[in-house]
Amino acid sequence: MTTDGYDSSHTALLLVDPYNDFLSEGGKLWPHAKQVAESVRLLDHMRQVLAATRAAGIRTFFVPHRRTAPGDYADWAHLSGSQAATAKAKIFEKGSWGGTFHPDFQPRQGEILVHEHWSASGFANTDLDLLLKQHGISRIVLIGMRANTCIDTTARFGQELGYHVTLVKDAIASFRPEEMHATFELNAPTYAHALLTTDEFVKALPQNPA
Repeated sequence: MTTDGYDSSHTALLLVDPYNDFLSEGGKLWPHAKQVAESVRLLDHMRQVLAATRAAGIRTFFVPHRRTAPGDYADWAHLSGSQAATAKAKIFEKGSWGGTFHPDFQPRQGEILVHEHWSASGFANTDLDLLLKQHGISRIVLIGMRANTCIDTTARFGQELGYHVTLVKDAIASFRPEEMHATFELNAPTYAHALLTTDEFVKALPQNPA
């Protein structure tokens, strides 16, 4: 796995689904994520990665899931189990606190908010690939939620499109340890170019960004 070359001219941080419903006490999904998130120090590591990439001049792309709204998924021919559960529970509900980004992960001027994804891939039916290419990005670094769904699927899709893919494995969480094992021990080694801890990734960043 290659880790060299994380310079700002062609590297982007993909911050996936940083919603209060996932990351904050009181969020609808936080009770499911809390044990794993706290065991890997998810929030601390996400903050550390974001601060380090910003300091290195690496652009952040926010990759959000669809915020549910009335009428979503109505009369769909092939509604997935995940989509049905999301609609029923109104996960990431538009206009709600849970459907708002965690206060520590808010876009700054010059950072990019990608179109919302309807299922697990941040690339499918969004403008992510277009925006990355228009900014000259060839390497993507993923953090956020959830390891075995949106992270795994977005990263796989990115590799299929020709991007160099890095997963920062302790800045990513899921609902169960088994899901983390499936992503980082079984799935990601087949497609990711680098699987790093937060400390390893930060050390790999250029020391003197242009």
